[in-house]
Amino acid sequence: MNLKLIFLILFFIPISISANTINLDETTNSKNILNSSQIYIDKINSLDIHEIIKQDDKFMPNTKEKLSYGYSPSFSVWIKFTLKNTSNKTITKVLEYNSPLTTEVILFNSSASIIKKDGLFNTNQDRRTVNPIFEIELTPFQSKTYYLKASSYITTLIIELNLFNTNYFSKKETRHQVILSLFFGAMLVLSIYNLFIFFFTKDISYFYYSLYIIGIIIHHFMYVGFSNIYLLDQTSIKFITNYAALIVSFPIYSLAFYIKFFLKTNLYPSLNKILNLFLFLIPISVLILSITDIFNQYRNIFALSLFVYLFFITIYATYKKSKQAYLILIGWLIIVTASILMFLSGLGIFDFTKNLSYIVEIAFITEAIIFSIALATKINKLQNEKNIANEKLILQQKNEKMTLKIEVEKKTFELQILLKELNHRVKNNMQTIVSLIRLQSRSIKEQKYKDILIVIQNRINTMSHLHELLYTQDDTLHVNTQEYFNILINEINHSYKYDIKINIVVTIQLKMEYAIYCGLILNELISNSYKYAFNDKKEGIINIIFSQNIDGIYTLIVKDNGVGYDQNKKTNTMGTILIKNLVNYQLCGHINIKSNDGVKVIITWRDNEEI
Repeated sequence: MNLKLIFLILFFIPISISANTINLDETTNSKNILNSSQIYIDKINSLDIHEIIKQDDKFMPNTKEKLSYGYSPSFSVWIKFTLKNTSNKTITKVLEYNSPLTTEVILFNSSASIIKKDGLFNTNQDRRTVNPIFEIELTPFQSKTYYLKASSYITTLIIELNLFNTNYFSKKETRHQVILSLFFGAMLVLSIYNLFIFFFTKDISYFYYSLYIIGIIIHHFMYVGFSNIYLLDQTSIKFITNYAALIVSFPIYSLAFYIKFFLKTNLYPSLNKILNLFLFLIPISVLILSITDIFNQYRNIFALSLFVYLFFITIYATYKKSKQAYLILIGWLIIVTASILMFLSGLGIFDFTKNLSYIVEIAFITEAIIFSIALATKINKLQNEKNIANEKLILQQKNEKMTLKIEVEKKTFELQILLKELNHRVKNNMQTIVSLIRLQSRSIKEQKYKDILIVIQNRINTMSHLHELLYTQDDTLHVNTQEYFNILINEINHSYKYDIKINIVVTIQLKMEYAIYCGLILNELISNSYKYAFNDKKEGIINIIFSQNIDGIYTLIVKDNGVGYDQNKKTNTMGTILIKNLVNYQLCGHINIKSNDGVKVIITWRDNEEI
């Protein structure tokens, strides 16, 4: 009996050891090793490596690829893993700790020696990767055991360990940083664009929105790990982390002023009083929490409360039929959705990064574009103010006809020059964004990222071409519809390079107040036909008809002869949501979609002046 027991023990020990060993060779490009590691939690954060090695029997096996412990300043997590080179060649791997804001990450070998210290407070100035990395070398058939300690008292403690081949990691890191650079470049240009509009229109809402974008850039620059490898040294990082509440609060505080002036919250006295109270208390609370350690883990609660309250104000303004609140609400929904996904990922409930790595950046860019569209509608307000001024001047013409005529012509000319210059600068700034996207997309090989950039590029081009036409023509009330539609279609055709025949029948000139919405709708519909209608045959016909009847009802028809789609299947893509919201809330019209021998979309709306 004893011999059998000894035999069983000797038989199962190698199997047990093998189960905890991670086998590698030169062909292993990438591998998550956390799910093959063992975990031990030092609940009082007091044990050193020598004591940890003595606690080997208390390490527990782990099967998760990612661990999240929330805000965890009082304990540290130890990860034990064994790597084995199964090949007859020496291999070098890069171990990446996939979280740039973890305060301290230390890798030890089995001899209790420190291999390397890294993390937010230990970043080497020579490091050019957003996440902490460690180089691992294994000789032929060598097996090594490592201990990694992770602790964080600044942000949530999230642990993910991936092992890469050197070349594979270099390509992945380059692609990641290029995409983040594109994001920061686009956001910076949008900020400058809104500053220019502020200087020309003197509308303070543009100024605060520009500050909001700058705040997002600063916050995200630190969140993704760019600041500690490209901008700040360790002393500066430790100093700035004491003011983390300020970094979080600044964009939300700027956004509050933007919402206050843009949605004119003074029209809602009760809500406006609460908002003013928030704006008074937020700086005081941030100052107190920054200079003390009181309620450190709740340092962002006031800013987040303001964020939620601003969302509520936008919903209320939408309920009150504020036309400009509809687009703002769409932007809010995008950001709130991304924030919820980030929160769930931080808690380890749902890891959205597996399906869409850059959802936060895409959400911020989309929100910024939508908010910019909302701000662009203020150009219509300038036009209306000009018309009102002209009417007043005409009424006064009876008493001072010649003087008033000269004054009207002067004001009109100055306003036209202002509008032309404004349209010119808006067009130039948007073309700068498009150029940045087009330039950087050349270095991206993955098609899905290229497709995302093409969609963003075409949406921005839709607005840019409208401003270009307004700049070049003398008529500031209407847009050359035929020319505008042709430019948009040529741009889309250039993006996809399909052999599609497009027939356009335009019988009227489009009013400027409808142009930007029609352009965005047409861009989404034609792009959808290019991508889905013809099953990659790169041939087909798209018919576009735009007219207005004697009752003042506009009709836009877009019909393709493609494969159609299943009308029983609901679609909630960003393009579909954007089209429906533009039709329902901006044009105040109706949309009818039919799928029979292709897809036929009929959009109708009434001219406001005909009501």
